[in-house]
Amino acid sequence: MIDHLKAQGVIPAGVTLDISGASDRLAATQEALSGNYAVAVLLCYLLLVAVFTNWGYPLVIMTTVPLGIAGGIVGLWLLNVVGGWLPAFGFTAISQSFDMITMLGFLILVGTVVNNPILLVDRALHYVRHSGLEPVEAVRKAVETRLRPILMSSITTIFGLAPLVFIPGAGTELYRGVGAIVLFGLFFATLVTLVFLPSLLVEVLGWRARFSSKTGEPFSGSA
Repeated sequence: MIDHLKAQGVIPAGVTLDISGASDRLAATQEALSGNYAVAVLLCYLLLVAVFTNWGYPLVIMTTVPLGIAGGIVGLWLLNVVGGWLPAFGFTAISQSFDMITMLGFLILVGTVVNNPILLVDRALHYVRHSGLEPVEAVRKAVETRLRPILMSSITTIFGLAPLVFIPGAGTELYRGVGAIVLFGLFFATLVTLVFLPSLLVEVLGWRARFSSKTGEPFSGSA
C-alpha cells in the first residue's frame, strides 16, 4: 500500500512511513518480561531448595508452573469463545485480548501455583521420613490429609477472582485478563496437584527407594 501511494505521488519522496500497532508493543513487552519470568522461576526454585534442603523435590513442585501457565492460556481462550456466545442468551459479551497487563498474570502464577504442591510434597516426605511408610502409602495419606486445605485455598481464590472475570462492569476491563490467567491457571494447577503430581511423586520416591536398596543406605526420602 505504501509503495502504491508513493508511485501515485500521494506520499512525497522525502517522507518515511513505519506501520506499527498493538502487536509491536506486545512483542516489545514480551521481550522485556521474558527476563523477569526467568528470574521469578529461578528465585522460586532456589527458595524451595532452601526450604526442603534438597535439589530434587523442588523440581517436582516446579513441574506445576508450566502446566498452570498452559491452563491460563487455555482458560483465556475459552473465556473469549464462551463470552462471544453470551449475547445470544441476552447477556453482555465478554472479550479479553492477550494484552500487556494480561501477561503479568503469568508472573503471578509462578508464585501461586506452587503453594498447593508444597503442602503435598512436604507431607509425603514427612510420612516417609518419620513414619517409615512406603512411597505409595505416604503419597496417598498426604493427599488425604492435605486435600481439605488445598481445596479451601484454591476455591476461595477462584471464587474471589470470579466477579472480576465473569461480571462485566466499569473498571473490570483493565484487569480482567490478569484475573482470568490467575483463575484458570490456578484451577488447572489444582487438578494437576491432585492427579498428576501424586503419580509423579510416587515415581520419584520409588526411584529413590530402589536406589537406596542398591546402595545399602536406609531410605529416608532425602536425595
